[in-house]
Amino acid sequence: MWTSLNHDGRTVFLEEDESWIRHVKEEIPSLESYHVVYDTKRHQADQLHETGMQEHCKEVGDPRFSKCQLALKSLPSLIYETQWDLIMVDAPTGYHDGAPGRMSAIYTAGLMARNRVNGDTDVFVHDVDRGVEDRFSKSFLCQGYLVEQQGRIRHFNVPTHKSSLGTPFCPSA
Repeated sequence: MWTSLNHDGRTVFLEEDESWIRHVKEEIPSLESYHVVYDTKRHQADQLHETGMQEHCKEVGDPRFSKCQLALKSLPSLIYETQWDLIMVDAPTGYHDGAPGRMSAIYTAGLMARNRVNGDTDVFVHDVDRGVEDRFSKSFLCQGYLVEQQGRIRHFNVPTHKSSLGTPFCPSA
């Protein structure tokens, strides 16, 4: 499905489950996927949201060098160096308190979109009927960038902030 939807494009999966990567690569050897270890737990969402609202977390830049605890800093370099047209947040697991939750994935997607050289990035978040995905997508992808919601998927269009210095982290909704 991804190959047909993204013909001649690059699709990369960031996956927390190494066994899923092995299994799918047996069926689709061309799949580009990287294992990611998350250092958060969903039960930390309130504290992480409070942290993310601090000024140092609203500084736009390469997530690898961010001082914000929410930024994913150990993804493969190519993830940070690619100017993504579309980012889909549908991982990591986020449906129970012991799971990593999607707090860092949502925050980092927004930071990467703002940090691109020019243009904008469409960011989709799945499972926005759940509290963490709802709250974090509205706060860090911003209601002012919300394009639409269909069922449990929310679509944001986040512009670069590099070409317009002084752009607020979130526009007025």
